[in-house]
Amino acid sequence: MTDTPALRHGSAKGYDFGALTERIIGAAIEVHKELGPGFQEVVYQRALDLELKARGIEASREEKIPVFYKGAHIDTRRVDFVVEDCIVEIKARSAFLPEDFIQTLSYLKASRFRIALLINFGAEKLEVKRLVNERGKHAHMP
Repeated sequence: MTDTPALRHGSAKGYDFGALTERIIGAAIEVHKELGPGFQEVVYQRALDLELKARGIEASREEKIPVFYKGAHIDTRRVDFVVEDCIVEIKARSAFLPEDFIQTLSYLKASRFRIALLINFGAEKLEVKRLVNERGKHAHMP
């Protein structure tokens, strides 16, 4: 997968999403340590919800996010979690698929969120990718 100037896996402009995403990743690591691979996505989603709450991290599960086209709100999509200004999409596969990145990047771009975490609990070792939409604004802002 190649990066484009506006949409890349990390921020070239030095945006600091580290504190928030590190807290979310820490919760995901704990879930993976406890459960390991092999469960359906919903199991990890429920466990991550509990772990985020236990760590005092406010998260909305199965959150509907707006989709914009040229500034017009045209649809909504459901994402696994919204944590502050971060979309969290989880998978339970042996490895990420190209479609996982495409879907998450599309959600980021169309929703105007700035950051997403794509987390795969299905691999032997937890897989995490940070994705940044440098054109993004928080979805609830005009």
